[in-house]
Parts: sequence; structure tokens; C-alpha cells
Amino acid sequence: MASATHAPSVFASSAFRRYYAGQSLSYLGDGLRMLAVPLLAFHLTHSALSTGSAIICEVAPFSLFSVVGGSLADRIDRRTLMIGSDAVRCGIMTFFAVGYWLHFLTLWMIYAGLVVISIAASAFLGGQASSIPYLLGRDRATEAMGTLVAAEGTSNLVAPVAGGILFSLFGPLPALVINAATYFASQVSLMSIRSLGPDTPAGMPGWAHLRDDVALGFRYLWSDASMRVQACIAFFGNIFAWGGYAILIPFLKHGFGATDREVGFFFGVSALGSLVGATLAVRLARRWPFGRMLTTAYILDGGLYIGVVLVPNIWLAAFFWASSNVLASFEFAQIVGFRMRVTPEALIGRVMGAVRLFVLSGMAPGVLAFGWVADRYTPHTAMWISCLGFFAMGLAALATPVLRKETR
Repeated sequence: MASATHAPSVFASSAFRRYYAGQSLSYLGDGLRMLAVPLLAFHLTHSALSTGSAIICEVAPFSLFSVVGGSLADRIDRRTLMIGSDAVRCGIMTFFAVGYWLHFLTLWMIYAGLVVISIAASAFLGGQASSIPYLLGRDRATEAMGTLVAAEGTSNLVAPVAGGILFSLFGPLPALVINAATYFASQVSLMSIRSLGPDTPAGMPGWAHLRDDVALGFRYLWSDASMRVQACIAFFGNIFAWGGYAILIPFLKHGFGATDREVGFFFGVSALGSLVGATLAVRLARRWPFGRMLTTAYILDGGLYIGVVLVPNIWLAAFFWASSNVLASFEFAQIVGFRMRVTPEALIGRVMGAVRLFVLSGMAPGVLAFGWVADRYTPHTAMWISCLGFFAMGLAALATPVLRKETR
């Protein structure tokens, strides 16, 4: 197994540099899609629930198939798995672009395509979670995840601003085309890496293997008290966090009269927070006890999130949303790095798949419930519930000794 444990930086690994370059381009396309597709759905329906349904189509299948992606990543060649996943995503985005250009793209086609993209993403992320420890060693996992989250934050800083401008001037077509191109570039980058493991692939799993792998992933997750508590808190946190994210565009448009361009700038400003949080995760990796650092971040995150609904100006709301994203990005990198540190390398894909299936299962009910509240009452009311619920989740984390005292 390749290891860069004693290297001065994760970028000392040439394979990781190429891997990082490809993922950075892919993140750029994702940032454009995450703005363009919900905006397109909103313009077609003017409904918060329909806009949120597009997000469900991206995330719900991802969570359901994550256990399959994790099993595949532990058993077959990860490089082939990730390249194939990117090829599928490139093909769907190309179809979206052609369909929009020729005026036959419908909302239901978008939903169906997003489901396929989501399933491919679950396989891709399964490979990513297992390949990072393979390339760098488990002790560098938090630092590596921090650099990738920082790359995603940088892309999301640029992509929404550019996407909002492009959408307001030319519609969604440029964003769809660029997204397809970035998935192709990611494939080229992955092809340049000799191996992402495992050293001895076991081959495609059968149904019995998949069943056993899912059971093994959940068994390991629930056997570790700290990971179990983190997963439960994340499940409830996702109900409120994804619910708030799903109604963000209607919240900005109805509450502040935001234009498409202003929505793009809002997403860009908030992405700056993600970039800062990821940078902090890299710099502070293993500096302080994990539990104390994580629970403190949760409380601060919830408090800043409440500021979004208290201010009368869209740019003040962007400041609080971005500040909350600093902590959210920091939390994500720390938690994923922790899981990689404490999980045996041969089980990482399956355990990560089990975690994603469980914690993201809170997303769909949150999106549907908050979309309904936003349509039935107001997006501002729905956002209030999201903020208060997320803050309560932070209080619950702080009050849980097994998490607060975690030091691994």
C-alpha cells in the first residue's frame, strides 16, 4: 500500500496531486449544477416543494445506494469504479444540455437524470473514501479530506457567482455543458493514476455478499459508541440543515426579492465560509481533542445559523450563512477524518456506506416537510424552524458525554 505518512504535505504524493486536480474540476461542475438545476426547477414551477424535490432526487438515491458503493469500493478496482461513475454523470449532464438546447427537457426528465447521477455519485464517493487512506495512510485522512473540502469550497465560491451571471444572461445551458466537461476531465485525471486499490480485488459482489457487507458496515458502525452518537446527531441535523437548504432559493426570492444573479452571489459568498472551514480543518487536524472541538463547533454553528432569519438584508443573511458554513465544513472534514482513523482500512467503504445511508435518510423527510411549510405558510417560517432545530441538535451533542469526551 502506498503511504505518505511522513511526507511534509499530502501533495508530496504525485498520485494525490493528480487525484486532487481531477476532483477540483469535478467540484467546479457540481457547484454549477447545484445552482443551475434548482433554479431551473424553480423557474419551471415557482414551487418550493418542486425545487426541493430536485434536491431529493440528488441525495435520497445517493444515501440508499451508498452501502452498495461502499461494498463495491472494498471489493473491485476503485479506479475503474470511479472512472465509470464519472462517465455516467458526464453522459447525463450532456443529455440535460442537449435536451434543454433542443427544447425537449422536462421536469420529470431532470428528476430521473438526477436519480441516475445520484446513484453514480454513491459509487464514486465509495471509491473516494477508500482510496484516500490507500494513497496517503489513515493518519493523513483528516488533512486529505480538508484539502478536498477546501477545493470544493473554492469551486463553490467561483461557480455560483459565475453560474448566477450565466443563468441570468444565457439560461442554464452553459452551466450544464461545463458540468459535463468537468466530469470528463475528472475521468482523464483518474486514468493517469496507476492504482487506487485494493491491491487484490475480490471481484463483483453477489447479492449475498452485498447483504453481508451492509450488515457488516452497520454492525461496525453501531459497535462504536462515538460513531453511533455522531451518526444519530447527524441524522437529526440533516433533517433541519437539508430542509433549510432546500428552501433557500424561495427564501431569498420571497424574503429579499433576490434576482438570479444575487442568488448566485449569495451562494458564492456562503461558499467562502466552506473554504475557510476546510482550511481550518487542515490546520487544526489532531491539534485539540476531537470531541471537545466538534461539540464546540456544533454550538457555534447553530448560533450563527439563527442569524440568517434575524436580519433584514440579503448580504447580512449571506454573512451569517457563510459563517455557519465555516463550522459546517470544519465539522464535516473532522468527522470524516475521524471515521477513517478508527475504521480498519478493509472496512472503510462499507462503514462509510452505512453511515451515509443512515445519516442522509433524514434529508428527504426534512426537504419535503420544509418545502410543504414554505408553500403552505412562508419560506421565512420554514427557515425559522430549520434554524431552531439545528441549534437544538448542537445542544444535544454538547450534552452527550461519549461525544464530548472523545479523544481518538
